[in-house]
Amino acid sequence: MEDKKKKLGFNIIKSDPTAGHKGYGKGALSLDNVSPVIIDVDAGEAEIDVGAMHARSAVEKGIKFLPNKEEVPNGKPYWLVWVTIDRKEEGPYYAGVTACFMTVDREIRRGYKSLPEHVNRMDKSLKRHIIVDDMDAKSKKILADFLLAHNEALWNNSSDELKESLTNL
Repeated sequence: MEDKKKKLGFNIIKSDPTAGHKGYGKGALSLDNVSPVIIDVDAGEAEIDVGAMHARSAVEKGIKFLPNKEEVPNGKPYWLVWVTIDRKEEGPYYAGVTACFMTVDREIRRGYKSLPEHVNRMDKSLKRHIIVDDMDAKSKKILADFLLAHNEALWNNSSDELKESLTNL
């Protein structure tokens, strides 16, 4: 059977959303340039899942999330990484990369995540922050490999802070 799964890419940088609006919405953050990447730690895989923008990724569907990690003792580990792309003189780059931890136990249809953390980290990514310190070495490598393989030019144009945070383990 042929794999007909549609491969998703990062949200592409659009033209200025405030153009022609005489300052209305100026300084407002746009979600146009942010994409959620889900890392399956056990499988060693990462993929873009735009459903995560509304907590509806394939991993999150059908799961009731609890705010207490101890209530999901057999949860499988995942990272939701908010990746924001911006453009500078050299070209587009990974401008904001922030990671949030979560677990999912499909058997009991429960998971753990901190919703405020997920919202705050998306905001931080949009504001061009790099927050990946919480991630384990394996997950950082998965993310670094994914970002590099997805678009080497974006990776090469990205900050040394991002590259060092994900590769100097």
